[in-house]
Amino acid sequence: MESTLLRGGHNVYGHRIGILMIEGRFPRPPGAIGNASSFSFPVMHHVVKGCSGSHTVRDLAALDPQGTEFRQAIQPWVDGARHLEDQGCWAITTSCGFAALFQHHLLEAVGVPVFASSLMLVPFIAATLGNGRRVGVITADATSLSARHLRAAGIDRATIHLAGMDGCTEFAATAWNDRTTLDIARITNEVVAVAKRLVQEAPDTGALLLECSLLPPYAAAIQAAIRLPVFDFTHLVTLVHSACARTPFSGLL
Repeated sequence: MESTLLRGGHNVYGHRIGILMIEGRFPRPPGAIGNASSFSFPVMHHVVKGCSGSHTVRDLAALDPQGTEFRQAIQPWVDGARHLEDQGCWAITTSCGFAALFQHHLLEAVGVPVFASSLMLVPFIAATLGNGRRVGVITADATSLSARHLRAAGIDRATIHLAGMDGCTEFAATAWNDRTTLDIARITNEVVAVAKRLVQEAPDTGALLLECSLLPPYAAAIQAAIRLPVFDFTHLVTLVHSACARTPFSGLL
């Protein structure tokens, strides 16, 4: 038998995608990016210590992305990206769409592709919609999602419809307050209500993107209510993985 030489260099194997995770002990049901069973392939999660949802979404949004204070605040994310690269990841993403704000900082730190934010899907989705239809975006916090976040993802604010989970008590209890219990029926009702309101107020919505990686578990319920394509963070991770783990096609000639 012809010998095969395997090359090592890191501690674990079998993965292609590394995911930088917000720190939190709230439940993450299947569909959430922090639940490994959300994917049909192995991923490597790395928890960014000290970086909660509130810190990442709200505190960082208040800082100048070009300033020293911002760079110091995102250093744990940068260190995490380097760790994932060192562990053999071919591409890196995060668990928060607001990470668009430091996409380029992560790119500067590693030599593999970085897909920091689900918002990066918006230009792609928009290109598929005709007749003046727009992409609806449901975000964790509409107040904190600034024009800077959108520009970093290549989005013109005037080309989307935006709705937030602001005022949704079940979502807030877990995403912001890190409560360790989650009422699935209640949060499903909250997310569906936000989606229905967005489409009712903006009937030219042609597709929906769920910015927050905690919302994909409710995508099927949303689609049943609004009958539109619903995109989310899991699509981004799956797309990137499929490009980084190609296998031969099978079939008949």
